[in-house]
Amino acid sequence: METLEQQRREFSKGPFLATPISGLIAWLLVAISGIFFSDRVTVWVLFIATGSIVYLALFISKFTGENFMDRNKPKNVFDGLFFFSVAQAVLVYAIAIPFFLTDYTSLPLSVGILTGTMWLPFSWIIQHWIGIVHAIVRTVSIVILWYVFPDLRFVVIPLVIVVIYVATLVVLNNRKKMI
Repeated sequence: METLEQQRREFSKGPFLATPISGLIAWLLVAISGIFFSDRVTVWVLFIATGSIVYLALFISKFTGENFMDRNKPKNVFDGLFFFSVAQAVLVYAIAIPFFLTDYTSLPLSVGILTGTMWLPFSWIIQHWIGIVHAIVRTVSIVILWYVFPDLRFVVIPLVIVVIYVATLVVLNNRKKMI
């Protein structure tokens, strides 16, 4: 049986591309919807797209070499912790939905920030700064854009999340090459 530190080192060797690619696709769909469709339509796109990130990541992981559903991979406690972080991000809809019912334009703010919290424990697990930077830059950017562009919240907030995902993917991909 491997120690926790050995399991952490093993877990940290992964590419970690499937989930951010999935998030990028989901938020890009929200931004495109925000550009071309009404807020009423975009609200549904946001709920469906962000709610599908996990499932899309499961599919994408087959092509990134991560294959989340591979039952032959050795058990690693940090795989479980990562999925608990994802579950935490899903549970925050309990905050986003009541806020949304009061002000529907709050949705990109609440879902954008709350689902981004999973990057903090991820950063701790892999002992790399990218998750911390992702979460902080995402949170600060979303809050600023929410106030500065009240009429474009369904466009500018998803777009900044997409840009942050692109930067994160570049860092993760470069990190992968160094390992």
